Amino acid sequence: MNQVPNPAATPAATPADPLERTVLTTPTAPLLASQPAADMSGAVAARVAMVARLEESGGLGPGPVREALLALPREVLMPQAYVRRSAPDETPPYWDLLDFSRPADRVELLERLYSGDSVAIQHGGEPILGRVPGPRRGGVMTAMSSTMGLTAGLLQLLELRPGQQVLDVGTGAGVTAAVVCFVCGDVGVVTLDIDPHVTAAARERLSALGFRPTAVTGDGTAGWADAGPYDRVFVSFAVRRVPEALVEQLAPGGRAVLTLGTSSPSWPGLAVIGKLPDGTVEAELRAVEFGHRAGAGFNRLFLSTAFRSTITTADGWTQRSRLAPPADSARGMWLSLDHFYPGLVRHFGAEDLTIGAPECGSWMRVKEAGYRRWDVTTCGPRDIWAEIQDVAGQWRAAGEPDVYRLHFDADGIQRATSPNGALTWQLPPVPGETGDSR
Repeated sequence: MNQVPNPAATPAATPADPLERTVLTTPTAPLLASQPAADMSGAVAARVAMVARLEESGGLGPGPVREALLALPREVLMPQAYVRRSAPDETPPYWDLLDFSRPADRVELLERLYSGDSVAIQHGGEPILGRVPGPRRGGVMTAMSSTMGLTAGLLQLLELRPGQQVLDVGTGAGVTAAVVCFVCGDVGVVTLDIDPHVTAAARERLSALGFRPTAVTGDGTAGWADAGPYDRVFVSFAVRRVPEALVEQLAPGGRAVLTLGTSSPSWPGLAVIGKLPDGTVEAELRAVEFGHRAGAGFNRLFLSTAFRSTITTADGWTQRSRLAPPADSARGMWLSLDHFYPGLVRHFGAEDLTIGAPECGSWMRVKEAGYRRWDVTTCGPRDIWAEIQDVAGQWRAAGEPDVYRLHFDADGIQRATSPNGALTWQLPPVPGETGDSR
């Protein structure tokens, strides 16, 4: 999805000195020991602080994922990373590639790596190993490490255990692969990315951590059958529908998680797929607040600067309504709206509920106008307010679900259905869709 935003008490179970504990448990203690003590202690402190923030936000609990995040030095996986120097809408954009080996870059780079935000690691499909740090102008970022709140939550959902066979689809910076190797051991781990430069960098940096998973290049939606079946499958980019190959490569008793999205980045769904011991597949689609960015070949709509200005300030036709707009927490409604009336993008930065349809120029904003009164301003060929109220009525009749069943029909059709069967839609087939490292 667009990578959509996501995101200190040290747990009582840890020793008195969390820094000592973390250094002793990390596989790279010898490597870190070769750095100046101030640099090493600063990185460890930043790591502990990041984990504490995740715990305080409720995004991370006790268990092996927490232990892995405390132990794994992100500066080894991402010794270089980009920071954007231009404004969000400034063109052409420009960035600086920071390098941990340069003392002047270390403080800012550590702040970026341990902020919990996504971290850009590749510009314009460039080779990642052997780069010269410094400014870059124009182009786009083509690989990154996802936000830690999202990653930690999904890894916990996988319920990783030692000895599991795991397929990590969308290698990126190798953070997910490193956590999986830490918890499960690297023997049965495969990490797969569409970009050979990403694969090469991850292989080298994971090896520096003492991990040697099978790191391969290929289409993420096709999986990697050679090492299957897998007990766990993790996909770190959004797809329009569940890739059949990944379901086939799931072992009995296995679980897969992946973001399902549409052309809009605003309302992602999380597919959680399980295969029973007899091979029966059970899956559900959960309406969630945050999801992964779109994979390669999956174009997303966006609201341009000019369009955002229009929909927040321009005049349109205003009507007074007694119908309340659905709450942000009604995620099951917004998810179904995205499928019944595609092409809508929400402007989350606006003070009021504001939605645009970039392809036709329609827009809508809703402002509270008193007790149980709302002013609804619309413009364009689509009546977005009517579309919202139509789906909201169907959603309420379906019992206001936030979780839908996912069905995989024999003819390849995939459908999402409310638990009572009253609300259902078909996921679009997307032949030839491929995954990337986002």
